[in-house]
Amino acid sequence: LEGRQALTIAKRIRPDVILLDAVMPVMDGFETCRQLKLNADLSDVPVIFMTGLSDTDDIVRGLEVGGVDYLIKPINPAELIARMKVHLNNARLTKSAQSALDSTGQHLFTATDAGEIRWATPQTYALFAKAKIDSRELNSKFSSELAAWLSANREADDSLTLKGLDYPLSIRFVGQHSNGDWLIKLMDGNRPTEAALLRSKLDLTERESDVLFWIANGKTNREAAEILVMSPRTVNKHLEMIFPKLGVENRTAAAGVALRLLSSD
Repeated sequence: LEGRQALTIAKRIRPDVILLDAVMPVMDGFETCRQLKLNADLSDVPVIFMTGLSDTDDIVRGLEVGGVDYLIKPINPAELIARMKVHLNNARLTKSAQSALDSTGQHLFTATDAGEIRWATPQTYALFAKAKIDSRELNSKFSSELAAWLSANREADDSLTLKGLDYPLSIRFVGQHSNGDWLIKLMDGNRPTEAALLRSKLDLTERESDVLFWIANGKTNREAAEILVMSPRTVNKHLEMIFPKLGVENRTAAAGVALRLLSSD
């Protein structure tokens, strides 16, 4: 009947999908959707607006506050059901991907342009806790710092050391999701670099560990060579030395060994 009631219902019984009217008393649908997206437990629930508001500005506003679709009344039930199926399937795929990341031990989180954290793996929350940052304080602690950093057109592997923390933490840009959210990796400042871990755990030389690190991050021989300022032939020579040390026969298997080691450490 109105927005606050919708929020209460969603918190008590987590829905699979929400059909929301834009025009409601007390709290309209746009604000209701915005509030829903601020709740970490509900942020991934797809919201479909069903309303008589047909102006382009209203449609854009509905999508900007987090709606995944916008249907104008009168509603065609067959079209509504078809769209619900699509968005439910997308939501399940996203949830499966997040569950997979949760189980791998990766320190990853997603953030909005405003620096607000939408989702994070349990390992990320645990690392923030080391810096004495409660999950409820995350956005208030460094959202402005994160937003300013993200606004500078980040590129893969750009990093930032977070300020004013009792425990050293830094973040590294990974990529941007199709919905506009940013995927970021949180790094422990007291933990050896990933290349250093590979070197110590796998008995590699410094250059071999550097090559393996970039290969494990999906880089081609040529790309790794450019990053490490060496020739692709030299990268290949290092790989020929790495394979027998790891007991593997190709770069894919070597990358798999490195990724399993890094995710379990």
